[in-house]
Amino acid sequence: MAESFPSTGPDLPSPTLSARLRELAAYLAAPTAGHLTEEQRALSLGIARRLVTTLAAELDVGIDVTALWDDWLAGGIPSAERLAPACFARGEEHRWRQQSAQSAPTVSPGTAETADGPPAAGESELSDTDRAFLALRIADRRRFDALGNPAIAVADLDPDLLRALLLDIAAWWLARDKGDGNRAAALGDAVRTTGEAQQSATGIDAEAKAYHATLIANGDLSAVAAGAIARHDWTTLVALAAAAGKRRYADMALALITAEAAALPVLLAPLRLDSAALAPLEASLAMLPARALAGDDAGSGATA
Repeated sequence: MAESFPSTGPDLPSPTLSARLRELAAYLAAPTAGHLTEEQRALSLGIARRLVTTLAAELDVGIDVTALWDDWLAGGIPSAERLAPACFARGEEHRWRQQSAQSAPTVSPGTAETADGPPAAGESELSDTDRAFLALRIADRRRFDALGNPAIAVADLDPDLLRALLLDIAAWWLARDKGDGNRAAALGDAVRTTGEAQQSATGIDAEAKAYHATLIANGDLSAVAAGAIARHDWTTLVALAAAAGKRRYADMALALITAEAAALPVLLAPLRLDSAALAPLEASLAMLPARALAGDDAGSGATA
């Protein structure tokens, strides 16, 4: 007869093994659910790193960002639960736009939509609509780093998440300095100043509202939104839908990307688009691989 030994489970000699087993347990608990692909993981991690780097520089240029990120990679990002939705939304929007850029139809846009930058001082021929569109484009460019990688602009970050990340970075820096009193006071001031500066900053949400208001005043909202869909100009569509629905740009982007086809008319109802105008949007979203659908209990997309 085989002897029976009580099982206490395997020893967990390292955080790495422990994390792998937790990940496997989560997978076994829901094996048919959609899981992150390597691309999605890399995008979200890169977005998080760029945001942390930017915020650390806002607090104190002397912060060793490399050491900070290495420590957080090893031990975990303190505000991971709150940061994950923002990074995932930005990463999924980037994947969607990149895919569409490879297959977007050639449609002649208006004057503002072909411009490469803000109007020069003498370009008085630009209308208020053109200027509002250019301001939206400039705000969108700030959501990338110098190499064109997706990022989250400080002006676009949820204020509560901003404060949490700033406090996490400050706490890490103080721990490295053994709680230096002078530095603690300086960091506290920097956290407050950065938060106040964000309140007066103009990000993509503010520019979306301004562009939406201009189009409403001119009676052009539906036509411009339909044109954006035809061109696969998802930045403009998301901005107008967010402003019309009184939602943040990032929230609307994720809502559209994860929406079932039947939910799109409801999400975009304030834009007053007909069903034919939505067809290119539905087709584009259907082509996005590893897309998580809000109404799919079993998940959607490839496993990691």
